[in-house]
Amino acid sequence: MSMPAAAVQRTLKSPIHCTGVGVHLGESAALVLRPAPPDTGILFRRLGLPGGSVEIPAHWENVEESPLCTTLTDGAGTTIMTVEHVMAALAGCGIDNCVVEVLGPEVPIMDGSSDKFVFLIDCAGTMTQGAPRRAIRVLKPVGVAAGGASASLEPADGSFVDFEIDFPSPAIGRQATSVAVEPGIFKKEIARARTFGFLADAERLRAAGRALGASLDNTVVIDGDRVVNEEGLRFADEFVRHKVLDAIGDLALAGAPLIGRFTGRRSSHALTRRLLLALFADATAWTEIAEPPTGDWDAVERARA
Repeated sequence: MSMPAAAVQRTLKSPIHCTGVGVHLGESAALVLRPAPPDTGILFRRLGLPGGSVEIPAHWENVEESPLCTTLTDGAGTTIMTVEHVMAALAGCGIDNCVVEVLGPEVPIMDGSSDKFVFLIDCAGTMTQGAPRRAIRVLKPVGVAAGGASASLEPADGSFVDFEIDFPSPAIGRQATSVAVEPGIFKKEIARARTFGFLADAERLRAAGRALGASLDNTVVIDGDRVVNEEGLRFADEFVRHKVLDAIGDLALAGAPLIGRFTGRRSSHALTRRLLLALFADATAWTEIAEPPTGDWDAVERARA
């Protein structure tokens, strides 16, 4: 029996750029999304360095563990901070190959969500590239846990993210959601969910050199039992939706779409990175396969049998 025809890779039709500020260091930042050849993957290129540009593939092996954001490193001192929102946009829109040029130490935060990056992708347009799209299929459950938080992956016929959060603040409380990672659903239900933080933590974070660019323009701010932002929330459960957004961006660092169900309970960027490490450390827990155009994974398994 022959394998079903594979889905094909996608990239942008044309370059597109934006400017803004980095949420943590508060410095000016610029970003350009460029088309890339098949099998490039997502490649970050940091510009404006004394020795020229430095390229860092968007891959879990190049992540410097941090609880507040996802930071890529070349291992020789060059880093690019806060890549998760643009990674989520690229993954959520089905982009396989793209060069992400960054001028500054971190990706601009824009409005604190992936919405502006999705807008850029839509403006640039997308195109198919002919080369088959590869996916990583989870074959057995893998999980990690720390400090009352957990993250896991298990087999599924599609890509899904389940997330649960529980905060003592009445403004958030306990929230849970489950999302299929598909372009239409991502754009409608996840991309607009903004990052959030507590006013009580602001002074501590800034003393540590973080959140220097945070403002009501790019962060949902909670003060006790209320949301400070005058416009309020974009979704009643915007907080957990943003956690889903972060997870999608961090899971994209697997290097190919993950076919499986991710479940996060109070988990963080660091824990998702540890989950990918655990997955790829076990060769029996995953396999790489050509992705069928309809997502018909049962047909793939029948053909493999």
